[in-house]
Amino acid sequence: MSRTLILMRHAKSSWDDFNQPDHARPLNKRGRASAHALGKWLALQALLPQEVLCSSSERTRETLDRLTLPNSPKVSYLDALYHAPADTMLHSLRAASQPTVLMIGHNPGIAYFADQLAAKDPDHPRFHDYPTAATTIFHFDLNGWKDVQYGTGDVVDFVIPRELMARDSDL
Repeated sequence: MSRTLILMRHAKSSWDDFNQPDHARPLNKRGRASAHALGKWLALQALLPQEVLCSSSERTRETLDRLTLPNSPKVSYLDALYHAPADTMLHSLRAASQPTVLMIGHNPGIAYFADQLAAKDPDHPRFHDYPTAATTIFHFDLNGWKDVQYGTGDVVDFVIPRELMARDSDL
């Protein structure tokens, strides 16, 4: 059975209030626009997650909200994904139950996780630094997420909202 992972770093966050705890930082204007563009792109690609594993931070929650997904996926906000290392992300993914999963997290863990999952890295200069709102689409040939292993994900696409918005004014 085929499984799809949409692996997304949160969109650009605000640093307007330096006294605000990191966990509570919202998106800035560019981040809100990027999340909206990613949501439109996901819908155009028919990449609609049935399950979402999202860090509990404000900026990851707002990224998810601004995707405005047309379906109603099962959403889990996980404290464990807040600045999680790759192995914690893998553990969380292995607990997923739906065929198409969206995971939203933070760097540096999410960049390392993407790199570890990929059977072959995409030919994109920004893949390894995974800028804000970077998104990789992985396909896996698995019966269930419990079987997912590093180095087995086929990278179908890697996008950055800035590039998406530059090439398609409708986003």
